[in-house]
Amino acid sequence: MTTQDVLTELKALAIDSLRQQNIKRGASDNHYGVKLGDIRKLSKQIGTDHQLGLSLWETGNDEARLLATLIIIPADLSIEELDDTVKSMTYPQLADWVNAYVIKYHHDKDVLREKWMVSDNAMAARCGWDLTSKRISKHTSDNERSALLDRLEIEMPTADPVTQWTMNFTLASIGIYSPAHRERAIAIGNTLGIFKDYPVSKGCTSPFAPIWIEEMVRRQG
Repeated sequence: MTTQDVLTELKALAIDSLRQQNIKRGASDNHYGVKLGDIRKLSKQIGTDHQLGLSLWETGNDEARLLATLIIIPADLSIEELDDTVKSMTYPQLADWVNAYVIKYHHDKDVLREKWMVSDNAMAARCGWDLTSKRISKHTSDNERSALLDRLEIEMPTADPVTQWTMNFTLASIGIYSPAHRERAIAIGNTLGIFKDYPVSKGCTSPFAPIWIEEMVRRQG
């Protein structure tokens, strides 16, 4: 399957109402409006194809890039290519897939994590904080957690909203996995109020850190 074949197939799966919804959520104008499930089905038809994935990424089309995350080989990306990939993103949904299907499996992710956390690029910062949030439960000391809370308290209020999202993951993770820091994490969340009014579906837990922390601790017994 060629790049043009893939674009043609993606365009045939487009739903205009979904396209409009996704643009409101941060998708670019180079966006068809394809269901994520349909992108996954197409990736299974293609299988692993690193070169096709790189070519699809270069199109700049959001769905082509989402598909690329599922068919490339993360280990075959150089550290420079991974950094460029992350910094070229504009769509939060795409950032989440890159985190889950590419960065997670890349051997240099920890080399880039701290650099991304202080990057002026909002998507790079989002990825850096996402990686950090996943380290909280097993790979951070009490001193590191305290230092992270210091940074979150200072940096989170003025961060780009797309970065605030994964900074919030880190704040909540510290409160959930570190009883010694739980009270402070909840206090910071209450003071900042970020995502306090975030709409959630019935039965779902709010991403507001104090609520999220208390609910996850309750579930843990």
